[in-house]
Amino acid sequence: MPMIVFLWTDVALYLLLVGVLLYVWRVRRSPTLRATWGRVARDTPAMCSAVVLLAFVLVGLLDSLHYRPRLPAAPDAPAGAAVAYAPAVKSVLDGLLDGTVLSRPEKTYSSPLASHQFTKETMLIDGKPVRDFPRLRSGGAHLTDPPSQTGPDILRRLGAGLAGGIAVALLGGALLSAALARRQGGFRHAARHIARGRTELPWRPMMITFGLLCLVVGAVAGLSSGYHVLGTDRTGNDVLWQSLKSIRTALVIGSLTTIAMLPPAIAFGIASGYFKGWVDDVIQYLYTTLTSIPGVLLVAACALMMQVYIDANPDLFTTSAARADLRLFLLCMILGLTGWAGLCRLLRAETLKLRELEYVQAARAFGVSHWRIMRRHLLPNVMHIVLITVVLEFSGLVLYEAVLSYLGIGVDPSMNSFGSMIDRARLEMSRDPMIWWNLLAAFTFMLALVLAANLFADAVRDAFDPRARRFKPASAPAAGGAA
Repeated sequence: MPMIVFLWTDVALYLLLVGVLLYVWRVRRSPTLRATWGRVARDTPAMCSAVVLLAFVLVGLLDSLHYRPRLPAAPDAPAGAAVAYAPAVKSVLDGLLDGTVLSRPEKTYSSPLASHQFTKETMLIDGKPVRDFPRLRSGGAHLTDPPSQTGPDILRRLGAGLAGGIAVALLGGALLSAALARRQGGFRHAARHIARGRTELPWRPMMITFGLLCLVVGAVAGLSSGYHVLGTDRTGNDVLWQSLKSIRTALVIGSLTTIAMLPPAIAFGIASGYFKGWVDDVIQYLYTTLTSIPGVLLVAACALMMQVYIDANPDLFTTSAARADLRLFLLCMILGLTGWAGLCRLLRAETLKLRELEYVQAARAFGVSHWRIMRRHLLPNVMHIVLITVVLEFSGLVLYEAVLSYLGIGVDPSMNSFGSMIDRARLEMSRDPMIWWNLLAAFTFMLALVLAANLFADAVRDAFDPRARRFKPASAPAAGGAA
């Protein structure tokens, strides 16, 4: 059995997952919340984006289950010897990718789907030095004659991957039809209604998105069995593997930073709007001063002080992964505790309006305590602003991490992130010939994640904010129809 490793961000992510499941349970018991989220569920772009987001979340959760593999016993070890574990920490995602080319590094750069190295080296052939492109260790290593075999082999693996993707998509459609069979009057009726788009929820667009996602994943999986699909970087590591590992970093930054921002923003915002007077003046002075400091400089100063503490206490960390993870966790706390001013302003303005309403005035007249009024009457009525801010801030924080890592004050250099990939690619774009696949991979994954998060956030904002809710006019009756 391997040794299970609990990192700070692993625990935080799964606690957040438990919190989301509890909120889902609360939504199911509340008719008002169920109706509001029903509007989100009927939004076609939002639900298609939710399918993409769930795929990213699945990858992030698989990469958040860490362990240290058990090492085999030495040949001369006694029977009662202590079990030894590998010093390197791996995740379940790493274990799933172990059988593919993604986990096998090369010597240096190689272009996507290549069988030879991207740069020339001097090799001894028949005792003579020859400068040529050497064969890769893993990519296309199964080919005996790469110039003639590469094309047909890529097509064969691509076809097998697409066939597997189609099979998974059809299985998903069958499972969905079986789940809706009772409501739709049987399996065939459910499948027919989904195919024709006659369901209350946009299942057909969601299944199309799921099918396209299965095709992409199947094609990549088929090609990854023999090639580096997105090439390798300067140190020979697979770019696709780095992109998949960077998803967890992006999810951690986007989610934990938002959660860290909520306590000071909610407490100060509601207190400022409810008490007014000197309390309002102090809190306004606090967040006005905070927002007057350039955000990057403030985060950089806090991150550098954090790094000094980590470097001065190396005995606190048993592995390098624990060290890098603590830096990521503290970076999330720093970003959250320095970025709460915007939400605090919104909650203060909303609380100033709510405190003048009749039910709050009646509660104060009956002698209800301030704490109870804020907890029972004000907090539930500003939660829609909190929820809207949470979903809108996520994508911005993912992009912000890329900027910080590009500046060298983000995550640990040993941890994969989109910002680190962009930072390493800045010099590669100026080479001749240009090395473009590292930057393209980071751009594509970030675009998919941020775009899906933004589309889903727009639907949540429209559903929870009455002032931003869109009402679509009913279509005019056809000519000659009934009046």
